[in-house]
Amino acid sequence: MGTLILAVTALFLYSVGTALQALHFRGRVHTNLAITTLIGVLALIAHGLLIAQTVHLHGGFDLSFFKSSVLISWLVVFLLLGLNLTKPVGSLFLAGYPIAAITIVMALTTHTPSRLVPDQSYGVLSHIALSVTAYSLFTLAAIQAILLNLQNRQLKHNYNSPLVRNLPPLQTMESLLFEMLWAGVVLLVLAIVTGALFIHDLFAQDLAHKTVFSLLSLVVFVALLVGRYTKGWRGVTASRWTLAGCLLLMIAYYGSKFVLELVFHRGG
Repeated sequence: MGTLILAVTALFLYSVGTALQALHFRGRVHTNLAITTLIGVLALIAHGLLIAQTVHLHGGFDLSFFKSSVLISWLVVFLLLGLNLTKPVGSLFLAGYPIAAITIVMALTTHTPSRLVPDQSYGVLSHIALSVTAYSLFTLAAIQAILLNLQNRQLKHNYNSPLVRNLPPLQTMESLLFEMLWAGVVLLVLAIVTGALFIHDLFAQDLAHKTVFSLLSLVVFVALLVGRYTKGWRGVTASRWTLAGCLLLMIAYYGSKFVLELVFHRGG
């Protein structure tokens, strides 16, 4: 199937999914779990086939700036669909689907130098798999933190706002956030460990920036988790720490890619 057909199919399904969630959020339509899951799975299939044609090249994987974003957004939707089967995370589709659509458009309309990872490098691939899964989880955590922050503000000023009416109770939102953070921290630690084991020079010129900011983000997330269980941090405090850690992680992953590929036009 052609790349353009797959892209249009995925974009159409993500648009339909976003529209249905928005209408559901406003109380205009009622969507059930089966419909939401079906649309998401079909979009995920088209998105995955697109990745197979654009990211998985002969001899390896192109993990350049926009191509890796397509992969991460696929994982975000995959994790979101899985969580939605047992957790009240439907509101996250309002951000997850548009993010996936934007990454597809950017990957197909822009060109950056390739950064090819050979598919025989199993140790490095395991590090990358853990890294992108951790980034995907923290992306969901960042969206959850933004919603939690908005929910806190609305509860203080407008108890009848659509946000308050549609989101789960505040305690449930906080529990979901910290579950995502715990899972993300475990994966991030494993990613850092596998990086130390399988990447020969972790502090090489192109990796020093990523390593330092990844470690800084890990410190922030661990401090937040410790603060949660020792000082009872929650609400706005938890949201701000989560967003700070996610910002550091985003700089770690995309900062060097942006400079090397979009500014200096260097591949690797």
